[in-house]
Order: sequence, then structure tokens, then C-alpha cells
Amino acid sequence: MRLDLGARSYDIHIGKGLLDHLGHQCKDAGLAGKAALVSSPPVNDLYGKTAHRSLQEAGLDVHTFLLPDGEAAKSLSQVETLVSGFADAGMERTDVVIALGGGTIGDTAGFAAATYLRGVSLVQVPTTLLAQVDSAIGGKTGVNLEQGKNLVGAIWQPRFVLCDTDLLSSLPIRDVASGLAEVIKYGLISDPSIIDELAASLQSVLSTPPAVDARLVSRCVQIKSDIVSGDEREGDSRRVLNFGHTFGHALETVTDYGRFLHGEAVALGMMVAMEVSTKVAGIADEDLDPARSLLKQTFPKLSYPYVEFQRLSEAMTRDKKVAEGKSVWVLLQAVGQPVCTEVSSPDVVEGAFEAAKERWASE
Repeated sequence: MRLDLGARSYDIHIGKGLLDHLGHQCKDAGLAGKAALVSSPPVNDLYGKTAHRSLQEAGLDVHTFLLPDGEAAKSLSQVETLVSGFADAGMERTDVVIALGGGTIGDTAGFAAATYLRGVSLVQVPTTLLAQVDSAIGGKTGVNLEQGKNLVGAIWQPRFVLCDTDLLSSLPIRDVASGLAEVIKYGLISDPSIIDELAASLQSVLSTPPAVDARLVSRCVQIKSDIVSGDEREGDSRRVLNFGHTFGHALETVTDYGRFLHGEAVALGMMVAMEVSTKVAGIADEDLDPARSLLKQTFPKLSYPYVEFQRLSEAMTRDKKVAEGKSVWVLLQAVGQPVCTEVSSPDVVEGAFEAAKERWASE
């Protein structure tokens, strides 16, 4: 499918067995010269040879760079390591960076591509469900600071995105569930039928190996593409994609990015956002029960950490959506009808946090 951004428009390829055609797609996109293949050790062990061979057969001079697995990749020091490596390899502005991995690899490699020589071509090859349905789409790149999540970054659109759903078969179930949090988010902010359909197929999706239908990936990608094409730089409507992320990012920050996968933090953040929605946005509490039940079934072993609300509150003040010192939340007026609303009372958020913890523990 096509993400329409005028001169920055690009194709998103979704299907089985696409990694073998990575080099061909690069050639079709007019990419040549050197290719910096950025990955993590586990992903490189599984798919690096296939990607390298495909790129090499298309005539590209491949240089491989490995970053740490997980959130450890998302730091300014790792970006410095990458761009120094690009310089040592003699990469020029006409060369390309290939991000082969999950969201952390895509975010960090993408930011390096956006800043090296003031911008070189980027191709996203997401290998996790979360990256395929969310983070690899739309051009957001960036890394974390000690003070908060994704506080340094750039909007840098790829030349194309290659979502090979065969790569999802190697994912641990925990990582599949993490991706499903973003799928559920799309159901809550755009297409409620996703929630019912996912509930019916959850057992097979979370089986070993996971059975993820490419059509599910496509539906999520279409929703995100439609939103991004109308608001590339998150000036207004794109902010709805952050449902659950205000609280979720705070959880990741106060737990030093080590306890939760991103989707797990977002799942717990969506529970809090739903509670705030009933108090501020007017949605009926019972309308949220199917989504709450689905989240609990998806994350049966997940729990809220023992952490003081004040620490979470301080982390939320550094959220990217804070404007003029005021916290802006993505809430639900109805399932499928999000709204961005200022939530100025810490008591409302703290009450929602306590209610979400109680509800999660009791269900």
C-alpha cells in the first residue's frame, strides 16, 4: 500500500517471503552504492545472511552494524557509534541505511540516517509485530534520554517499508503480545471490529509459532498510513496514535526501560487512559469492557509496578505532548472516537491509576 506524503510518499510491502526480495526492492527504488545493514545480534543471526545476500545480489556494497538488543539500542551513544561507523565505511549521501529489526533498531538506525550527512536514504525492514504495525510506519525516529522516552529524534521517512510476516514466526510469545497492544490501540481509536476479531483469534495468534494474519498487519498499517498522511509531523490528528502512551512512556522511564516491553507499558497505559476517559471524555464505562478483557487475556502475567505516583507524574510532565506546561491526553469519547484533551488535575490521573490497578488485579 502507499503512504501518501507528496514528494515523500512511499510504498509499504506486506506479505510472506519478502525478505528475499529486499535487494530487488532497493534496486527498483533507485538505491545503489553502499548499504549500512543495521541490526541486533539475535535478529542478525536469524535473518542477516538472507538480507545481506539479497542486497549483495542487487549490486549493493553491504556493511553490517550491530546494536544491542532492546531499549539499550536507543541512546545517543549508540547513534554516535553508528554514524562513526558510517563515516569509517565511507558512506556518502547517495547511500542507504537498512534497519533490520524491531522498533528499537528502526528508531535508532532511522535517527542515524536522518542526521548523518544531514540525511541519507532509509529502508525499514521491521521484524517484530509491534514494528510492522506501528513504529516502522510514519517516519518517527529517535532515542531515549534518562529524563524520558523518545525525547531526541526526527521525522525521517523511509524510501519504503518491507513487512515480511514470515519473520514473525520466530518471535517469542511475549513479543507477539507486546505488538498486539498496538493492534488493540488501533481498535480503540479507529476500528472497533479489530477488538472483536482479535478476541476470537487470540489463542491462535499467541500460539507457538504465532499465527499472525498478514491482513491484520495490513489493516493496522492502513489506519496509521491514513492518519500520518493527514498529519505527518504530529501537529494535530496524528497525536491520537499515542493513546495509552502518556502513562506507558512514564512507566518505561521510571523502571529504567528494563522491566517492560514497550507494548506491555502501553497496555497498562491504555487501562489508565480508559479510566481517565470515563471521567473526562464521557465514554460509558461498560463500553470499554471488551477491550479491558482482551488486554487481560493478552497479558495474563502482567502487573503494575510498585512505584510512587509522584515519580510517574514527574515523568509525564516530560511527555512530548505537554504544551505550555499542560498535559494533553488522548482519550476516548466513544470506542473508535479519540479526542486530545488537556487533563490538568493530577488527582484525576492518580485516581485513574488506582482504579486501573484495582481493576487489573480483580479481572
